[in-house]
Amino acid sequence: MISLVTGGCGFIGSHIVDRLLKEGHAVRVIDNFSTGRAANLDHQKGNQNLAIHQADIRNKEEIAPIFEGVDYVFHMAALADIVPSIQKPWEYYSSNVLGTYNVVECAKDANIKKLVYAASSSCYGIPDSYPTDEKAEIRPQYPYALTKRLGEETVLHWGQVYRLPVITLRLFNVYGTRSRTSGTYGAVFGVFLAQKLAGKPFTVVGSGEQTRDFTYVTDVADAFYTAAMSDIVNETFNVGSGGTYSVNRLCELLEGEIIHIPKRPGEPDCTFANTEKIEKYLGWKASVSLEEGVKEILDHIDYWREAPVWTPDTIGDATKDWFKYLGSK
Repeated sequence: MISLVTGGCGFIGSHIVDRLLKEGHAVRVIDNFSTGRAANLDHQKGNQNLAIHQADIRNKEEIAPIFEGVDYVFHMAALADIVPSIQKPWEYYSSNVLGTYNVVECAKDANIKKLVYAASSSCYGIPDSYPTDEKAEIRPQYPYALTKRLGEETVLHWGQVYRLPVITLRLFNVYGTRSRTSGTYGAVFGVFLAQKLAGKPFTVVGSGEQTRDFTYVTDVADAFYTAAMSDIVNETFNVGSGGTYSVNRLCELLEGEIIHIPKRPGEPDCTFANTEKIEKYLGWKASVSLEEGVKEILDHIDYWREAPVWTPDTIGDATKDWFKYLGSK
């Protein structure tokens, strides 16, 4: 089998590459290295079943030849994070929407067996009920969430109209080794781990009692592989841990001091995936507990040594546009 992973040098993508290689697939990676890191696959150097192509999914002519002969496509390439999406919406539209259009067109032309798309639970915005199921109202709160949702709509529409075999997986708060360390203020784990290494307090938003469905990255990679190998097509599934955990609990596990910063508009007090559908149709269920996942991260904490160390002042400056545009009107 030949599998193609867009964004395969990124956080989740590199773990999917590892899983595919372990399963005996020949793997092609497309990555423009805007957020992905070649070092994420350094441990696979010399593997004859891996080919890495530096290319941009926004350039259809550039990527189309890489799809020739491919059986499975895992579409992970995207721009993430909230603040940059507010500041530079075109970058997000061009990557997450137009880039996705190019990927599904190339996949259709290559007559692939299955495409699995990394959708985002941010499409639910601030939902009415928890755990949140796939029928919840779609309420994107910022351009990142909107563009990931438009990408998902594109994938599902190509499944409907062109009979492209697709599955979309709505991911909840993925964490684990190799999570991004870019200069952008973003996911809580990257922020906290750099602060821990620097001996600085964890910058906890609000009270810290807000909870998140922290899902370990190898569980997520397993969900993608399971979805691709299944007979199910044209469906959407939540991918979550089966629980929801407070930020304060995370701080306990990471063992550090806490300092509080203002609560932000547009953020839910809870994320919690209802995973009954994926358990029923795909037989998939997360297996890594938060305690196990945090231990694994701490065993590899040096990865975050070069990550930016955020302080309340630098966070305040970085999130000005967040409050400006998402605050109460």
